[in-house]
Parts: sequence; C-alpha cells; structure tokens
Amino acid sequence: MKRWVSTLLVAWFAVLGRVQAEFFTSIGHMTDLIYAEKDLVQSLKEYILVEEAKLSKVKSWADKMEALTSKSAADPEGYLAHPVNAYKLVKRLNTDWPALEDLVLQDSAAGFIANLSVQRQFFPTEEDEMGAAKALMRLQDTYKLDPDTISKGQLPGTKYQAVLSVDDCFGMGRSAYNEGDYYHTVLWMEQVLKQLDAGEEGTTTKAQVLDYLSYAVFQLGDLHRALELTRRLLSLDPSHERAGGNLRYFEQLLEEEREKMLSNQTEAGLATQESIYERPVDYLPERDIYESLCRGEGVKLTPRRQKRLFCRYHHGNRTPQLLIAPFKEEDEWDSPHIVRYYDVMSDEEIERIKEIAKPKLARATVRDPKTGVLTVASYRVSKSSWLEEDDDPVVARVNRRMQHITGLTVKTAELLQVANYGMGGQYEPHFDFSRKNEQDAFKRLGTGNRVATFLNYMSDVEAGGATVFPDLGAAIWPKKGTAVFWYNLLRSGEGDYRTRHAACPVLVGCKWVSNKWFHERGQEFLRPCGSTEVD
Repeated sequence: MKRWVSTLLVAWFAVLGRVQAEFFTSIGHMTDLIYAEKDLVQSLKEYILVEEAKLSKVKSWADKMEALTSKSAADPEGYLAHPVNAYKLVKRLNTDWPALEDLVLQDSAAGFIANLSVQRQFFPTEEDEMGAAKALMRLQDTYKLDPDTISKGQLPGTKYQAVLSVDDCFGMGRSAYNEGDYYHTVLWMEQVLKQLDAGEEGTTTKAQVLDYLSYAVFQLGDLHRALELTRRLLSLDPSHERAGGNLRYFEQLLEEEREKMLSNQTEAGLATQESIYERPVDYLPERDIYESLCRGEGVKLTPRRQKRLFCRYHHGNRTPQLLIAPFKEEDEWDSPHIVRYYDVMSDEEIERIKEIAKPKLARATVRDPKTGVLTVASYRVSKSSWLEEDDDPVVARVNRRMQHITGLTVKTAELLQVANYGMGGQYEPHFDFSRKNEQDAFKRLGTGNRVATFLNYMSDVEAGGATVFPDLGAAIWPKKGTAVFWYNLLRSGEGDYRTRHAACPVLVGCKWVSNKWFHERGQEFLRPCGSTEVD
C-alpha cells in the first residue's frame, strides 16, 4: 500500500513541480492542475474501492470457510467419504488458500501471513491436487459417471451435498491436460462450457476453456472440431496469438487432408468425425471386466452355483475356543473356495486397531517381483501400517482369532497389515502369491510363499470398494466386522491363478481393512500337500 501511495504522490508532486515552474503565470495552465487533481482523486477512489472489494472478498471467504469447517470438523471421516468433498479440500489447500495469501499480502495482514506461511508447509502439494483429480477421474471411468453427475455431487449414499464450481471443473480439465490425458481434458472442459452457458459465474473464461479444448480434440484426431473451436476462441479473443497460429496450422492440415481424400474419391463428401471420443486402452488387459464387476455387473453367480453355497457354524477343526463360540461362516464362492466369517471383530477392537494404526499410516507399497523390495505403485492407492503383537493386546487377540478360524499358524505369517483407502482408493488386479518368475519376492522372509489371505473388513462402504475376482466373475462387498478367507496356493504348492483379485475404487465412504498373509512354512501338518499338481 505504501509503495502504491508513494508512486501516487511522486506523480502528484511531478505535476505540481511543473505548475510551480510554469503554471502560476497562466490561469490556463492552472486549469490543467484542476483536471490533474480530479484524475488523482478518481485514482484514489478506485484504489479505495479495490481495497474495500478485497476486504469484502476476504470476509466472504472467511464466512464461507467458517461454515464449511464447522460442518467438516464435526464428522471428518463422514465428510471426506464424499469424494468431491475430498477433492475440493485438497484443491482449496493447494490452490485457493495460497491465492488468498496473495490477495491479503499486506503489512496489516502480517500476522495472518506469518501464520499461513507456517501452516503452508503442511499443505497439500501440486502432486496431491493432481492425485485428487486423478481419483475423481478414476471414479468417473470405473462407475461410468459423467462429469455433470460428479459436478452436481449426485453420488449414491452421500451424506453431504457437494458440487464442483466452474473453476473446480476447469481445474479438473487442466490437471488432465497437464498429464497428457486429452480424453478427460475434453470431458471436463465441455462441462465447464456447459456450466458457463447455464449462467454460472467464475474466474474462468470461455476463451481459456476453448484454448485447452481445441488443442485437446486436435490431439484426439478431431481436426474439424479443433478448427471450429479455434474459430470460436478467436471470435471471443481476436488478439489470441497462439490461437491465430493454430488456426493457420489446422487449416493447412485440413487442406492437405482434403487433397488426399479427393485424390481417392470423386463423389463422396468429406466425412466429419463425431465429437465422441473413446477412452484410451491402457496397460490392464482385464480392465473392462474388472470395472464392470466393481459396478456389480457381470457377476457370474448363476443359480446352479448359488445352490452350492451354504451357511454354517464354523468351529475351526474342533478348536477348543471355537467349540464354545463357533463363528458364522458363509460361502461366497465354490471354486476356489472363498468364505466369509461374521462378527470376527467387535466395534471396540476395530476402533482400537484404527487408533494404533493411524500414526503409522504411510503410502501403501507392493513388493517388487524382481528384487523383493517394497515400493509404491500407481495401481495401489491407499495408506497402510503394520502392527506387531507388542503394539497392543488387541493385535495379539485378533491374530490368535485368525489362527483359530483358519487352523493355520500365525508364527510364520506376516504382521497384521491395516489399510485405509482414500478418495478413489484402489488396488488393481493382482496376485497375493509370488509367481514362478518372482521366486525371490519373499526370499527375505524365509517363510515360503503366501499360502492364504485373511481379509478383515473394518468399515462399511456406502458405494464402491468391493473385492472382485475378474477371472471368476466374483464380487464381495465390504461388511463391517466380517472377514473373507481364501487359499492362494493349491495343496500342491502351485499358485491358484484364479485368485487374482482387486480392491475396487471407493466411490463414497471411508474403507478400512486389515489382513493377515499366511505363509507356507509351519503349515506342513496343518494343511498337508496334495499328491497332484492341481490338488
């Protein structure tokens, strides 16, 4: 502010200097001072209006944030269960709060700036905002949601209302663009135009949207539409230098295309590509099957198979502890045999394990098949921690319970792993056991391969988050307090490739699980080997 006023005063004194030099000798010259002073007063008023508008914006932001944080702080997990809320929280802290910092960066706000600067080191980064945007796009693809549905927050099982503004949608499109993901760029930039056309206000302009959109459709091979969008952009901003260059380039390409097509056909007209674009094929061969199972489609639970599924009381091969209090067991699949156990963990035990695990949560890792070293991977999006029996008596109690239920020893099993899936959290199709080309995967443990998986569901999930088996066409939905169990290896020790499975993206909710991987060593007499390779 001082610098601005100083500039103002310098200009004013410059005018006065000239007057003192010449204007006093002529009223005509002095009339120039009147107009100069009037201009200064008008400039001063404009400055005041800018400051008042700035303070009004800050007050409006503070009121909005106060209302929002009072609601979100009352139920953090419930609030963040809605993926749009989670995305907007990350976006606000990475983009909007720093923008506010720039707005109020004055001497009078030194205290706030100091506090914000200290807090900012703990804010989400650009990488976090990109990750949050990718999560929304993952949900969009997996559950076949159009941008309008996500923008309006019309998701199943949602507890809170949440919408994406024009600027939020533009941020989504720009994130996709920066990743070279032109398919999602087009979808989200078209949503921005839709909301702008509906009269919604924001800082994003149509010219900005058309700039991104025209280049994105060009990258998708739609030259005709790229040309059309570029012309629209130039009609809004004739001085747009890049658009002018693109227009000439697109026209040249189109002319070359016409000449090429005319040389091959005489009467047929030039076809214009439809502005509907296919989602690019990615690295996962069973992507369509996997995602359809996540939506509850394509489940191969036929009436004939269903007749082979039963419920029973399970006493764990007459384990003394279970003879008194057997567990309810339900068949989820016949072959390979996948079962669900009920009331495996109490609410109190679940909360205690979550309490112990939270401080230790870190980005979930996968074991590198070549080196056996744990590393992060883009296809596994969650945070996890490993609990030892010494951490709390409840961990030892849960471990013993899993041993009693399965009849397998936990002495050679891995530690209890606790995982929390965030927005769009997932673990794409994978095997729990190591394959023949990954023989060193568990070499460091010295306990052989993973013979079985015991998976505890520690929360309900409002939508999404199923455990699916693409090769089987099976989908198992989380139920708090229940657990599912299956063998990864056949009795011969060969891997059962039918157990390739995945954790579907969480659409709405906060998914907590814990699991125990049992290993081969120590199970020789508890689960004897089979006589053939397929036993």
